[in-house]
Amino acid sequence: MNRLLTQLMTIYKKCVHGRNAKGAPRMNQYEIAVLYHPDLEIDLEKATSRVEKIFTDNGGKVVNTDNWGKRKLAYPIKKNEHAVYVFYTVEFPGESVRKVESILNITDEVIRFMITRPDLKAIAKAEALKAEKAAKAAARGESAESTEDEKSEKPAAE
Repeated sequence: MNRLLTQLMTIYKKCVHGRNAKGAPRMNQYEIAVLYHPDLEIDLEKATSRVEKIFTDNGGKVVNTDNWGKRKLAYPIKKNEHAVYVFYTVEFPGESVRKVESILNITDEVIRFMITRPDLKAIAKAEALKAEKAAKAAARGESAESTEDEKSEKPAAE
């Protein structure tokens, strides 16, 4: 009984302190919006690879990259009216967030960045609603096709 209790306590401590039951760091998912200097639009590969290397060097894994291209800013940042928007979905341990923030702060190519944790429950709920709407639209589409077929058959029968 005592041995079981100590095992449970060690598992609990590891889970509470950002580690899974096996002792490995728990990987959290983050969305990172990075605004690059507008002059880098032509040679963006070099800058994105540098930022992705920052993520991987800190124990992360880039899951998805979404490049929105050059856009106008709502207000000037560092005397720039435009920036190249790139959104990353990254998985890395929670203790790496501050280190990544400090490195991105001193990276010349990055004008501004924002790191957020997505609400995975809300995303799953939105996807379920989207699938439900698509199913309803498909059902309506099938019923609309059947009524069109009936209308086209009536004049042919006459």
